[in-house]
Amino acid sequence: MQDILILEPIFKERIWGGKKLYNEFQYNIPSNKTGECWAISAHKNGDCKILNGKLKDKTLSYVYNHYRELFNNSTHPFFPLLTKILDANNDLSVQVHPNDEYALKYENYLGKTECWYIIDCDDDAEIIIGHNARNKNEMIKMIEKNKWQKFLKRIKIQPGDFFYVPSGTIHALCKGTLVLETQQSSDTTYRLYDYDRLDNNGNKRELHINKAIDVIEVPHKNKTLEKKVSKIENLILTQYLSSKYFTVEKWEINGTVKKTISKFKLVSVLNGDGTINNHPINKGVHFIITSNCSEVSLSGNLELIISYL
Repeated sequence: MQDILILEPIFKERIWGGKKLYNEFQYNIPSNKTGECWAISAHKNGDCKILNGKLKDKTLSYVYNHYRELFNNSTHPFFPLLTKILDANNDLSVQVHPNDEYALKYENYLGKTECWYIIDCDDDAEIIIGHNARNKNEMIKMIEKNKWQKFLKRIKIQPGDFFYVPSGTIHALCKGTLVLETQQSSDTTYRLYDYDRLDNNGNKRELHINKAIDVIEVPHKNKTLEKKVSKIENLILTQYLSSKYFTVEKWEINGTVKKTISKFKLVSVLNGDGTINNHPINKGVHFIITSNCSEVSLSGNLELIISYL
């Protein structure tokens, strides 16, 4: 059975999208309002197809359901992770995601914890993450009175930054940001504020104020991350995060690297070109190293984002 599964991305048009997914990765995007590349996904709203080997043209959900041995015989009922690239050509809505318990009760699906690696951004780009309310009553009053400038926390960003966004965290990507997102395989989002803008039909997008208030962490607690950097011959390995939902690393390879593999891994090529176990890979390619593979040999000049359980 296959050691490498190369995925065909799925693209989503969004009111805030642009054309950076073409400009940066040469993807064949549907329009100049393309906001999301679902790069590695088995979610029902975007189920990627396999592009190589005996499993070619099968969806990732099919492969996960029928060949569980490729995924360490995972007991998760469905493929647990999702990798996206987001082009925030304009501000995204201010939103929050529920935890598993709340989402299973009210949405019959998992919650959503995620994280962001900033691929590129404008010089003055920022994100919204967290809020300034001291308690729930104060939070509700600030929301009801539309005191968004006072309520929301904004921070400046630059390429290479990494942010952890657990469920319950108010957040939004802002204009001029290109991000790789690693997340639980969930599409459950509660919009809190959308700048009163209109969609293509002249309608305001739906908000989910009551559910958002239910799940927002109050008071907000900043999440401190300690990245770990190790250098092994031709590899610089940076681990940004290890949580109960996923571990996320960056591998910078210059030459040939051999690594033992014990868990299946999701891989996105952010820069460069080379090979993995003699499969050619280059910028913009996304693939899974399955647990059928006990060792990988990577060669070339490559910058990879890796995630795994």
